[in-house]
Amino acid sequence: MHEGQYDGRGIIGLPVEDLQSVIRDVPKPVIARVQGYAIGGGNVLATLCDFTIASEKAVFGQAGPKVGSVDPGFGTAYLARVIGEKKAREIWYLCRRYTAQEALAMGLVNKVVAPEELDAEIARWCAEILERSPTAIAIAKRSFNADSDNIRGIGAMGMQALSLYYQTEESREGVRAFTEKRKPDFRRYAK
Repeated sequence: MHEGQYDGRGIIGLPVEDLQSVIRDVPKPVIARVQGYAIGGGNVLATLCDFTIASEKAVFGQAGPKVGSVDPGFGTAYLARVIGEKKAREIWYLCRRYTAQEALAMGLVNKVVAPEELDAEIARWCAEILERSPTAIAIAKRSFNADSDNIRGIGAMGMQALSLYYQTEESREGVRAFTEKRKPDFRRYAK
């Protein structure tokens, strides 16, 4: 990302919106495997996946408003559907970090296991899924997604607004403060 610009592409060059759509549109369940940090975009991806299985060492949260950024679609609106409005607002407005057990308690995670058990637990979930009807699961997934698919459009509009926001001095202050390892002074840009 260049200071003050955003083209919707993450570090792998895939537009974030496209990656989010793939996770939602693939007719098979997608499992997020979280061994360490799921902060920012990682937290959004863990939210979007059908299941999230985490190690006891996993840490969840958002950092966007600390550096002058936000996910204006699935990362906010869908997170609120998954864990509730109050907790979602807490995560975004305060940018705190949450343990795997706290994420489990709020409904962001399905299961927490010891780090050395993570892969075996995911294999057990996959084996159980493979015993079910793939067509029934695909229909169920589409049905779950139909209820929240309007968030995709909200997110697209929000990403356009975010692109404009990244051109502001307020946003640039977040990037500068992050690279200079100092606390940002956003208030001087408040209107």
